[in-house]
Amino acid sequence: MKKIWEKVFFSSLAIALGYQGARFLARKIIHDVSTDAISTIMTDLYDENLWEFVSATTKFGPQVIVETNLRSQEGQMIKRPLGSPKKFPSLDQLMFNIGQLHIMPTPLEQPVDTKVVIGKNCKHPLIIDLPIMVSGMAFGAALSEKAKVALAKGASMANTATNTGEGPFLPSERKAAKKLILQYNRGKWNKSDEILKQADAIEIQIGQGATGGTGHKNNVGITDFKLAKGFGVLPAQDAVLHARHAEVSTPSELPKLVQKLKSVAGDIPIGVKFGAGKYLEMDMKWAIDAGVDFITIDGAEAATKGSAPILQDDFGIPTIFAINRAAQFLQKQNCQDRISLIAAGKIRTPGDVLKVLALGADAAYIGAIALFAMSHTQVLKPIPFEPPTQLVYYDGKYADKFDIASGAKNLAKFLKSCNDELIEGIRALGKTSVGEVNKDDLVALDDITAKGVGVPLAYEPCITPNIYNKKIPLSTEGKRHEEG
Repeated sequence: MKKIWEKVFFSSLAIALGYQGARFLARKIIHDVSTDAISTIMTDLYDENLWEFVSATTKFGPQVIVETNLRSQEGQMIKRPLGSPKKFPSLDQLMFNIGQLHIMPTPLEQPVDTKVVIGKNCKHPLIIDLPIMVSGMAFGAALSEKAKVALAKGASMANTATNTGEGPFLPSERKAAKKLILQYNRGKWNKSDEILKQADAIEIQIGQGATGGTGHKNNVGITDFKLAKGFGVLPAQDAVLHARHAEVSTPSELPKLVQKLKSVAGDIPIGVKFGAGKYLEMDMKWAIDAGVDFITIDGAEAATKGSAPILQDDFGIPTIFAINRAAQFLQKQNCQDRISLIAAGKIRTPGDVLKVLALGADAAYIGAIALFAMSHTQVLKPIPFEPPTQLVYYDGKYADKFDIASGAKNLAKFLKSCNDELIEGIRALGKTSVGEVNKDDLVALDDITAKGVGVPLAYEPCITPNIYNKKIPLSTEGKRHEEG
């Protein structure tokens, strides 16, 4: 009763005092509530204390607790979008050299070449102005038509390529894309000669980092006639992406498929896409012997609209090691000049791109980060009541609100900004083209990374053995400076 009279008293006093009184009352209430809560946490035993949940969350992590509840709720395999939150050994553990005296930086006036040629021996190679391409994200199975068209337009404005992904072929995407890579999926759609002939390159999907080589079903709505037609199924019928290609029941059948695609589409780059696994080199050997023009390696950090968390968290090889191994294997097979290497899997920044190039890749795919760049401030439409992906997903609640022109412009600006930073980084290395960047430009921040990719540790001196006993000859510029 005493506490009630106290609150009445303070409330009456607050009304009488106006704003200052309201402020005083608010502080009093917050103080009382927080004091009671903290006192309870400090005095209750653990079997009655809510801090038990904080302790358990610290041990198990919020991701595990939330997904445990989702499994308990659904009673079936859950599908997580946008890849694993797990921290793998990553490109973040690599740092670049700085050209200064021993290696001179490239003058500001010196042009830097970022152009990349994929399928160097093809009659019609894929030539892009920067070493960044938009990865395969499927229409219908993932993205809306508006999102796919915006990605194609944005990539075209930057004069680079975009990938269809495993979804149905979109004439509108083909029209918007200057350079289109058709993903030859493990389903039955997009296989006609008419479609194959429209590609600038074809990527045979063997697997990917977020799903391995597993098959899955794409659900088609009962009234979704356009999507059903694209998949080649009836409305409400599942479009099945099989674990294996019908034409490749054994690895020895891959050459026949490569030659078939060449004969239909012409002499354009034909490649394969792998999720990086333990036997990466053996997988690559089959592809090399099949006569492919490029190989895409998708690291364990790769994302998808939705796949089982176990595949994302516990399968595959991290991108940093996968790209290094793939590049080394191509060199050992003496085919690095014939077969282009494309890196994929959590490549987010210009620094990430330059690092995979230094490890031996010719170009890099970006996926989720391209969606973030493209969506830019448009994500404010679904936020805070829905996640940003509802703006670009095929069945997203705000998919019809997405503006194609704005999205394309934002993506093009992002790609240009990234390329400008790549040029700056290449100049800082004392080089003049993306093709000159290599592992000699790198150091590692930890032992695992250093050993894993074969570069020096950042804390170890990197000097020639006789540097202390022998005068280093001055460069021509240095001599002129000394004489002057």
